[in-house]
Amino acid sequence: MSGLAIAPLSREHALDICAWRYDPPYSSYDMTGADPDWLLDPASGFHAVLSGDELVGFRSYGEDGRVPGWEYDDRALDTGGGLRPSLTGRGLGPVAVAVGLAHGRAAFAPPAFRVTVASFNARALRVVEGLGFSRVGRFASTHDGQDFEVLVRPEP
Repeated sequence: MSGLAIAPLSREHALDICAWRYDPPYSSYDMTGADPDWLLDPASGFHAVLSGDELVGFRSYGEDGRVPGWEYDDRALDTGGGLRPSLTGRGLGPVAVAVGLAHGRAAFAPPAFRVTVASFNARALRVVEGLGFSRVGRFASTHDGQDFEVLVRPEP
């Protein structure tokens, strides 16, 4: 797979993402209920992660990275994302997140980045901790009671 890049999300990308289904226990990340028009709305902050012309994932910046139940503030830019289900567990996470952080740094110049990760998702926690994020708290979502970890990485 060639180098990854962040690009604007197209309608084709949004429709593709809305069909993604993950194997349990990652099925909580399924995008099947998402509205493609919401993904395409610039206010939603979604971007494509591409390898050449191939959609391999997405990154989001802002509100989408927040989970109900934590008291978020503006001291960090929330970011989230996902990989195409068939590509998870193959070691692409660190590169995809790092490319997303570089884009977020260039586009938003935040003082820090913040991620909210499901507590069971050891793979994602390893990725973000390996990229310099530190855990700052844990909470249960007011949406479904699932436990989440909040991690922050200050920017220089």
